Amino acid sequence: MSSLVASDKEARAKTRLGEQCLSSCHPWSLLVQSVSQASPSSVRCVAAAPRWGRLHAVPDTDPQREISSADVTVVVVSWQQRDLLRDCLRSLVGQTLPHRVLVVDNASTDGTGDMVRTQFPRAQLLTLTRNAGFAGGMSAALQQVNSRYVALLNNDAQADPHWLEASLVQLVAKDVAAVTAKLLLPSVSGAPARINNTGVLLLRTGYGADRGLGDLDDERYEQPADVFGFSGGAAVLRTLAVRAVGGFDPEYFLYYEDTDLSWRLRLAGWRISYCPTAVVHHLHAASSDPESELFAFHTERNRLLTLYRNAPVGFALSCTARFIITTGSLALKHWLRRPVAPAQVFLPQLRIRVLVALVRRLPKTVAKRIRTQARVPRRIVLDQWRGAGQGQV
Repeated sequence: MSSLVASDKEARAKTRLGEQCLSSCHPWSLLVQSVSQASPSSVRCVAAAPRWGRLHAVPDTDPQREISSADVTVVVVSWQQRDLLRDCLRSLVGQTLPHRVLVVDNASTDGTGDMVRTQFPRAQLLTLTRNAGFAGGMSAALQQVNSRYVALLNNDAQADPHWLEASLVQLVAKDVAAVTAKLLLPSVSGAPARINNTGVLLLRTGYGADRGLGDLDDERYEQPADVFGFSGGAAVLRTLAVRAVGGFDPEYFLYYEDTDLSWRLRLAGWRISYCPTAVVHHLHAASSDPESELFAFHTERNRLLTLYRNAPVGFALSCTARFIITTGSLALKHWLRRPVAPAQVFLPQLRIRVLVALVRRLPKTVAKRIRTQARVPRRIVLDQWRGAGQGQV
């Protein structure tokens, strides 16, 4: 833990130094280096924001330039969901914006690869030798993407024709790294549409949550808005920005990989925006089971890993302490045979597995944290977004 504390002190010292240097500059004195799309790994460049010494890669885009298929790659990660994937890819055929499609097949055995090759021959197919999860699939895909923008679409989702076009309009803002869609739940015939996700909230507990989940799709969600994070279910991101902050962490396997990346984009000074006209219909949990042990384990483990990688040390420690106390309380209730909600997340043995996994991965997570250049102080990001929007949308 001492290395965590030391790294935070060093980050604060660097921030103070950056503020002192920037305070002597005109607010619009920007350091800009030309960025080559062909070699994104060479990006060191950066527009410096005067307040926090924010640095971020600035692609050399012209908002008025016509978008070509070489500018956008839509990545769809899939495992054992051939029929859902077919419907997803059909929705991409109708997009009003030119784009490429990259399907990542996580070693499916249901004929997914053959279906893609025969029915969608223009799509690129990347077949992995094992199931690397959504996070691993996105990490592998990013190595194949050379386009200016990379879009994410779940295999159990279908995009409205203007999804990509509407998202790109909001990405014209140079400080926006990601545009998250309006994800709608399936509606029963005649029933009004309800929200699945309009961005990711950062709860006071440190959990990420779907903004607007279960709400009616009404006037509250008709305007663009800054949100803490994007949903991996449907979003469009600047490829260079994603690469500059380290991309998707394949060790997450499932869940929280979007929240983790959102944290790092925020720490780098980027904005994340919600687009109400970028509509995607999502068969929520059609390709995963939120009641499963797999879901509970990866959600709890990855939430804590995300905090240790990105949040202030004290906050990460307090959340871990709360998790341990709750685990002890649940173990006592089980031992006394008192009633406990029948959910995987309340099983003491699962929570102990989470803690063991956390301890094993903590050294590597601390190393990643030290390598992360927090241009905006971690405390500022936490204070700005923790609890923001809860019950206020």
